[in-house]
Amino acid sequence: MKLSEELTWRGLVNQTTYKGIQALDGDPITFYWGVDPSADSMTIGNLAAAMMVKCFIKHGHKPVLLVGGATGLIGDPDGKTQERGLQPVEEIAKNKQAIVGQYQRIFGEHSFVLQDNYDWFKGLEYLDFLRDIGKHVPMRQMLGRDFVQTRLREDGAGISYAEFSYVLIQAYDFLHLFQELGVTLQVCGSDQWGNSIAGVDLIRRKTGGEAHVYSSPLVVNQVTGQKFGKTEAGAVWLDPAKTSAYQFFQYWLNVDDEGVEGYLKVFTELDNAKIDEIMRVFQSHRGERLPQKTLAYEVTGLVHGQEQADKVKRVSEVLFGGKDFLELSDVEVKILSQELPLVKAEGNLVQIIVAAGLAVSNTEANRFITEGAISVNDQKATPDDSPPFKPGSNLLKRGRNNFAIVQND
Repeated sequence: MKLSEELTWRGLVNQTTYKGIQALDGDPITFYWGVDPSADSMTIGNLAAAMMVKCFIKHGHKPVLLVGGATGLIGDPDGKTQERGLQPVEEIAKNKQAIVGQYQRIFGEHSFVLQDNYDWFKGLEYLDFLRDIGKHVPMRQMLGRDFVQTRLREDGAGISYAEFSYVLIQAYDFLHLFQELGVTLQVCGSDQWGNSIAGVDLIRRKTGGEAHVYSSPLVVNQVTGQKFGKTEAGAVWLDPAKTSAYQFFQYWLNVDDEGVEGYLKVFTELDNAKIDEIMRVFQSHRGERLPQKTLAYEVTGLVHGQEQADKVKRVSEVLFGGKDFLELSDVEVKILSQELPLVKAEGNLVQIIVAAGLAVSNTEANRFITEGAISVNDQKATPDDSPPFKPGSNLLKRGRNNFAIVQND
């Protein structure tokens, strides 16, 4: 399968300045993709673009990965209705290191050139920048951006010169990489199309050279129509300190049936034959949720490593797949203990159920026991005062989806 064919099959085609995406099937192209360190982690929205980058690499194109140490100091205003707050330089520096670490995790098996745009902006003189770069950027182009028009309306929040100039800074990135590293293509998500086109135009005006942009569509939840990757708790992060590996796995495990085939194509490197087989099985045995289980395991392995994916998979199978809690390792029990209520085995079973938050009162806890809704280590509890807890950690369960860990020292 050629790159143009794979991008089409995976649903990663949006806009490009090429006359046709078949141009990507030719000789190796040096291209770049960048992320601003506005936070100390990427999200799964960034991951979708990263998977597109991996397609380019797999087909022989040469990647330059940019971390926006300079652009991160300003912040991209596109899509924002209010002025961003400026982050301290020290925080941006910390965020850069975190993003680089995630680059290394995701692209570790591939060779890539790492760049930080702060390296070429930190010594740039303001007057030189205005004469050499600003002179080649038309105001009409900058004023025509949708977000600028929105912010400048009478009821808009306004826009500072700093945020207004963001597009010019990113355009210069493309020019610099074009001149220094021979980069002729920027790849991006569709939300970065305007910023990227500005770089193409600057290269043409400044050097007479030809450069291009290729963008992928934003991934959309097929049920809600909203941007994919948002939860009630906020964004789904790649950093386990912000979204734990267990929570990350559960997010993918619970995606909708309508969109899961598309998510497999975007967020995994499984080929069409494998995904077709998974979906064929799914049509006959929908309750087994094979696509979601495969997706969760594959993406967690990519982001958190195979060993961690194996652990959270086993933990998930204990909670939702009937596997034995007592067979979990100490590390896997610790994973669960960080996600579920943790209580001591003090008092009778009714009191422990209430302490764990699985019932609001002793009366309700007694009713749950009598109805057979309470189990300990997957064994139904009986209406007596002798909790059937084993030494160490125990899994207390109410119904299908309510859990706690009971520590019996």
